[in-house]
Amino acid sequence: MSLFDLSGKVALITGSSRGIGKSIAEQMAAHGARVVISSRKADACEATAAEINAAGGDAFAKACNVGRKEELQGVVDATVARWGKIDIVVCNAATNPTFGPSINTPDEALEKIMQTNLYSNVWLCKMTLPAMAERKDGAVIIVSSVGGLIGSTLLGAYCISKAADMQLARNLAVEWGPHNIRVNCIAPGVIRTHFSRALWAEAERGAAVARSYPLRRLGEPEDVAGLAVLLGSRAGNFITGQSIVVDGGGTINGEASV
Repeated sequence: MSLFDLSGKVALITGSSRGIGKSIAEQMAAHGARVVISSRKADACEATAAEINAAGGDAFAKACNVGRKEELQGVVDATVARWGKIDIVVCNAATNPTFGPSINTPDEALEKIMQTNLYSNVWLCKMTLPAMAERKDGAVIIVSSVGGLIGSTLLGAYCISKAADMQLARNLAVEWGPHNIRVNCIAPGVIRTHFSRALWAEAERGAAVARSYPLRRLGEPEDVAGLAVLLGSRAGNFITGQSIVVDGGGTINGEASV
């Protein structure tokens, strides 16, 4: 059997109607998992689930604003009602409503960033890890960012939230490892998605970022999805508490910037 086979697994993926989350859902479904498509817009969720089903996968849609605990619980409950369990949780949904140094971030924006990018991940793990522990099997994947590893004058508050996600993964890995639950972060560099448009859409800026990466290109969503499949599958059975960078070599080149 393939190390990357996800047959029989149920994967709940937040922020999965487009971008990195959608690619992760598509690839997990292609590797045999049943996937839950969730984001704020119900029509976008339905469309993505329909695409996956049409391609031979097994998906269903449940809209959710991850910043609202009751809506997160609704997704968990709907998944368990439909498929009986959750084996893999991918915390991908994130927001960044402001740019600039962290000290200039308005309180309201900071609260939204932390609630969406950090608190929601804590909540979702609290809702799903106990049942995983009962089965002695489970995987949590938190999509962080290279911004969690460096300082930034452009994305100050966002980077703080992403660094917190890395520590969340480390703590949960220690706390739940005895129950055979693995918790890891993926830290993408600049990936060509709608969410990161401000970092690449302007041609000169995008080209400059690409030049700073040894691979001389920006990332694509599927560049992240493959690692998510690994971390959720048997291939990643001895990996936990890690923050794995997917950035074309930008951070090791000493020129990473966000």
